[in-house]
Amino acid sequence: MIALLAAAMLLVIGAMAALSIDVVTFYTARSETQLAADSAALAAARVLANSGATSDPNSINDGLMTSAWGIAEAVALQVAEQNPVGGTNLAAANVIFPAAPGGTSTNPTVTITVQVPNLPTFFARIWGTKFVAVSASATAEVYNPSGAHLTGSTIPVAPMCVKPWLLPNIDPSSPPNPIFATTNGAINDPALLGWTSSPTGVPMSLACPGGNCSGLPPPVAWQYYPGDPATTFPPPTQAIPTCAPAMTTQYEKSIAGCIETPIACNSTANVDTSNYGNNRNRETERAVNCLTHANTNQGDQVDPAYASAPFEFLAGNDNPIAGLAGKDVMVSDSLVTVPVFDVNSFNTSGTNFPIVGFVQLFLNPNGMAAPGFGPNRGKVNTTIINMAGCGTGASGTPILGNGASPVAVRLISP
Repeated sequence: MIALLAAAMLLVIGAMAALSIDVVTFYTARSETQLAADSAALAAARVLANSGATSDPNSINDGLMTSAWGIAEAVALQVAEQNPVGGTNLAAANVIFPAAPGGTSTNPTVTITVQVPNLPTFFARIWGTKFVAVSASATAEVYNPSGAHLTGSTIPVAPMCVKPWLLPNIDPSSPPNPIFATTNGAINDPALLGWTSSPTGVPMSLACPGGNCSGLPPPVAWQYYPGDPATTFPPPTQAIPTCAPAMTTQYEKSIAGCIETPIACNSTANVDTSNYGNNRNRETERAVNCLTHANTNQGDQVDPAYASAPFEFLAGNDNPIAGLAGKDVMVSDSLVTVPVFDVNSFNTSGTNFPIVGFVQLFLNPNGMAAPGFGPNRGKVNTTIINMAGCGTGASGTPILGNGASPVAVRLISP
């Protein structure tokens, strides 16, 4: 009897052990499914963030969001299909993408569901269960505070990797009109989206004559003041791009690398009031060329086929990732975020410039306004990809921006 009981217990324990293998396999597949949904939702959201669609409050009505949505869906599917579940990569049939974004045009959400209905079992087949189904959903938010005032709840943003160029709140396409309404952060003219300084616009250039910022001149559209590295823009100490010639000054490293300290809406920034002379322009040129990987003027560019929103970006021959040249990419080192300050609070002492918004710019692959040297040195051609206003009424813990974009992307579920 004891021998029979021992044999029976051995069979039960063996069956439980076998079943536990299926349970572990199921939970592993469930985690893989969730990871695929998370990555696909974030990828789609990042496409929307970099498309410029959230900078147009009417993007749903004028079809801009619909166009961006199509690109986001294609990218989300590509990302999802790179994820294996149960040892097999996902297929398009496993990914459910909504027909339209949730939320508003300035604060859209993307919900993606990944489901695998036929995950094979191993030992559970003893009980007749040959397949089990696993599924997971994820929702990513694309948050641009510029339109949040429409719903009455504005939360500030705090982008990282912000470049040390303080631009005045003056529309370069129609000065002296402002880019942002300082009270609620609204974008004054959404048509500024896609404005480019080349060939007829105004290139971004240093506001201080001769590079001497010891006495600050009045703000002029698209002329920047260099940010102070000691207080507001501490230069990065690692992950500096390898360039020839190498970046040596704090200012160059701040442009070419990533300033890890977030710059928040409604915070204040200080100007570097030192007298750099013409070296500031030279350093701007060198650092921009390093950042854009364009020492031979073969850097990334805004894809001519998508020269207006929704934007896509074409990798150049100098892109450091092999095999990308000539292909559209979601992000580029040429995409940068620049803070915009309130001109009504301008002071010549170079301290306490209130930040009222951010512009996301695509930098021309060369750090000069035209080929050659001379007076154009240090002027940078730019295209406006995104705008994000703050609003003095914004409150709460700032949402961290993602990389080069002031339009924050984050998972809000699960």
